[in-house]
Amino acid sequence: MSVWVDLQGQDSVVAQLRRAAQSSSPTHAWLLTGPPGSGRSNAALAFAAALVCERPELAARGCGVCKACHTTLAGTNADVTYIATEKTTITIDESRALVRKAHDSPSSSRWRVMIVGDADRMAERTTNVLLKAIEEPPPRTIWILCAPSPADVLVTIRSRCRTLTLRLPPVADVAALLVRRDGIEPELALTAARAAQSHIGIARRLATDPGARERRDATVNLPLKLRDISTAVQSAASLLELAQAEASSSNEERDAVEKVSLLRSLGAPETGTLPPPMRAQVRALEEDQKRRAKRSVTDQLDRALTDLLSFYRDVLVLQLDARAGTSAEHAALELVNDPLRAQLQDFAARSRPETTLVRMDAINSVRRRLTTTNVAPLLALEAMAVSLL
Repeated sequence: MSVWVDLQGQDSVVAQLRRAAQSSSPTHAWLLTGPPGSGRSNAALAFAAALVCERPELAARGCGVCKACHTTLAGTNADVTYIATEKTTITIDESRALVRKAHDSPSSSRWRVMIVGDADRMAERTTNVLLKAIEEPPPRTIWILCAPSPADVLVTIRSRCRTLTLRLPPVADVAALLVRRDGIEPELALTAARAAQSHIGIARRLATDPGARERRDATVNLPLKLRDISTAVQSAASLLELAQAEASSSNEERDAVEKVSLLRSLGAPETGTLPPPMRAQVRALEEDQKRRAKRSVTDQLDRALTDLLSFYRDVLVLQLDARAGTSAEHAALELVNDPLRAQLQDFAARSRPETTLVRMDAINSVRRRLTTTNVAPLLALEAMAVSLL
């Protein structure tokens, strides 16, 4: 099975990456961009697997069955280094370590591949550490950077990279992937893909986690509960609680497994007090987990606000369609939140498109503030909820 099989709806990008992998001298630096859920990281790993594939035939590289392909996709290939962060930013020390690693010769493959999964989460000073290595790369080293858009990467970096842009795949393609890869029932897969707005990772979580579906439904129904300032403040608190619950659901089990794994690797005693050196390593792990939890809540809030935007997106679609007079019953319109069609039609009839656009702008403004400033989330959400009245 080819390494490209899970890149749904990206035929143009796959064709270019496939040609590069089959070349004897591919471009040394790549920038893969696209919206969240478009599959940037998956594309980077598939490209890396094709570059280090063991098959001698050019056309067969990226076979998906050789050891090099398997280990690359599993994240264990010695010649492929992948760095991303679950904290706020990639640190300068992590960047320097990456540059040092890039100068090592490949151990068994044609290329050493360096993947930066969150190139947009690097401060300017940190990014400058990579500049020299990308500008004058070591022999047989290929860099792959991933970011939401070219604007999220310093111009000095992106000018030295070949940029490819991925798009969100069609809903039907995401649903087909969930059915084939994860064994999801077709109807549930289609519903999850539509609700996730083609974000493959979110679609899989919605399809496999009933709790995630319930939390999303509660978020999307929030505008229907707004009556006055009191309900707005309550709804803001509920939105924050839902995001925290979603983040905890994702992190708790993982944190526990990481701690058990660390204690086992340290040879820690099953009972009693840990020796000071072990305690220090456990504290370091817990600090990393706290930073990850903070980012996780921010990411979940952003996702919740994206779901909230989908409500107003559907409202705007109905309003504009009614204004154009093209579909009185709106029966043929494709809505993200189709189960709420009756409520959406009623909501659309009670407001104007201009008002809906103002509300959507208020939500987007909060999204920017939450990710770029240290604003208190609850205060920002309360202000937003009041503006939605």
